Amino acid sequence: MLLAWALPISLSHAFVDSFFRCNKNMNNLVLSLAPKFTKLQTLILRQDKTQLEDDAVQTIANFCHDLQVLDLSKSFKLSDRSLFSLAHGCRNLSKLNISGCSAFSDSALAYLTSFCQNLKVLNLCGCGQAASDIVLQAIGRYCSQLQSLNLGWCDNVSDVGVMCLAYGCPDLRTLDLCGCVRITDDSVIALANKCLHLRSLGLYYCQNITDRAMYSLAHSRVKNKKPMWKPMKELNDEDGLRTLNISQCTALTPPAVQAVCDTFPALHTCSGRHSLIMSGCLNLMSVHCACAVHAHRTASNIPHPAH
Repeated sequence: MLLAWALPISLSHAFVDSFFRCNKNMNNLVLSLAPKFTKLQTLILRQDKTQLEDDAVQTIANFCHDLQVLDLSKSFKLSDRSLFSLAHGCRNLSKLNISGCSAFSDSALAYLTSFCQNLKVLNLCGCGQAASDIVLQAIGRYCSQLQSLNLGWCDNVSDVGVMCLAYGCPDLRTLDLCGCVRITDDSVIALANKCLHLRSLGLYYCQNITDRAMYSLAHSRVKNKKPMWKPMKELNDEDGLRTLNISQCTALTPPAVQAVCDTFPALHTCSGRHSLIMSGCLNLMSVHCACAVHAHRTASNIPHPAH
């Protein structure tokens, strides 16, 4: 298990970021230390062996009111009681990782978002019970500053929730919908129209996604797109979509995916720079990134010596 405590500079005169392997019971350790670190801002409680329980999280919430970053991933023993405690005691949270916490309910998570309205990064990967359309509606309503959301393998999520998210979180930059098998083109269209800062989108195994979704991205108003006809030196890899995972999206065709690739120069298919990920889509092997197209055109323009 990995335990990390980070204190603000104002408290310790030097930033303290100490990591150590703990062979004792993590739950008891948190119970004893949390009351002594009332100015704590970052707490990583990632576990290899599940030990953390609700009473430890409640103690954190009771004493660590300045907490901004909290990682409770793989804390399988935690219940809704932990989320209710955090909602009341840690309202300054900006980053929360509860991936793999399978016992949380969507009502408790929705309740937390109504209090923790400064959330910018939220990891719900594997929270199949908690991550639902109800939660996404709450996030869209209360967490307008959200920039990164991981919904990997949350199969209760549908277009209804994603559309609420898109409309309520216009600054969203990273969204992982991998394994969200219920979503369709409507989700991607909403994101393309409303989330103009979108940089990374994961659609792995979203097999209801079709060409319509790809063309919506290509024709979207996502900021800083640059046309293919501009010189390569004027293209910035920071512009527009940087990462798109459409692996196992077997309904897609080459023209639609090529349109997205042509629109966003940071999407690469070339060796060593794969940011357009198309595993399991053998029919998309003809899709090439902007730099590959440019190299091909340059080579074609080189004059050949006369024989």
